[in-house]
Amino acid sequence: MPRLLQALALVSGLFLAACSQTDPTAGYNDPLESANRGVHAFNKGLDTAIVRPASKAYGTVLPKPVRQGVSNIASNLGEPSNVINNVMQGRLANAAHNTVRFVANSTIGLAGTFDVATAIGLEERDTDFGETLHVWGAQEGAYLELPLLGPSTSRDAVGTAVDFVLNPVETMFHDDVRKVQTATNIGSRLGDRNDFSNTVDSILYDSEDSYAQTRLTYLQNRRFKLGGSEAEVPYIDPYEDPYGQ
Repeated sequence: MPRLLQALALVSGLFLAACSQTDPTAGYNDPLESANRGVHAFNKGLDTAIVRPASKAYGTVLPKPVRQGVSNIASNLGEPSNVINNVMQGRLANAAHNTVRFVANSTIGLAGTFDVATAIGLEERDTDFGETLHVWGAQEGAYLELPLLGPSTSRDAVGTAVDFVLNPVETMFHDDVRKVQTATNIGSRLGDRNDFSNTVDSILYDSEDSYAQTRLTYLQNRRFKLGGSEAEVPYIDPYEDPYGQ
């Protein structure tokens, strides 16, 4: 209950920001660009000094099957949150789909180490509270770049906060499970950074303006995922490696 009250407080305090109107003819709404660029510089510096080297070491030390198993566990522990958001979005078929995925991978898949659900036709259907707000009619709001977390919008920042507070793993599972989720989430992020290093490096280090490129790529990807109902911008998948890695 305390977490629920915290979530409601977050929603009531931040919902207006998430609902701020975005001009549908504009590519982006970035009134905080100066501050965002400062955060971007911090995040880029962190990537240069820590994240990129750590991801390369992670990819070198651990073989691909082990890295995939870590990512699978992280994804599986995110399924309860997917189910809750599916229900709040009124997408009960997706809620049932993700519930079966969680049960199958948690049992036959050995605590999510193996993604047996996808193998039998139950593909991943990821969602979050930012998408829930979108379904409820909240507008995208202003573009934000968050410390450590990277690109976002005011609506998705609210979603991230609420997902953290209402995460079923945090409220229903033992401390050991929460520790596993934290560790596998970090490992999964490092694995993604390593697997898509060419694409990420091209955005952060080869672009004339890495901030503008990051903003464009994030908004394209996010709007496409939500169905392109807001500002229509040609979609570019940020995880599509142009070098074919």
